[in-house]
Amino acid sequence: MFNAFSSIDYRSIRANTPAETAVKRLNGIGEVLSDLDISAIHTQDDMTRALWTLDTADKCIRMIVSEFRTAAAKEQVVRKAKSLIDAIELARDEISNYRDGRRVLS
Repeated sequence: MFNAFSSIDYRSIRANTPAETAVKRLNGIGEVLSDLDISAIHTQDDMTRALWTLDTADKCIRMIVSEFRTAAAKEQVVRKAKSLIDAIELARDEISNYRDGRRVLS
């Protein structure tokens, strides 16, 4: 299982401001991504689904970040988004190892 998202403390987030609401949404995306099990990729279809999930999450994260125009609110959101995007890139790298022939897909 891909564990880059496992350190998120979902219960401690209380949304009182728009930035906190955005961080809560980002945490939800992280929760979905934490269920992505890269070791379960065995076929080209599995790889396609995993990459689609990562691409969709990336687009959602970027859309959430784009909602913020003020620097103060945006800083907290951007910090959280960056950690998720970095984890997505790490997952893509792991999946590319499969694609590059380091693991045979059926």
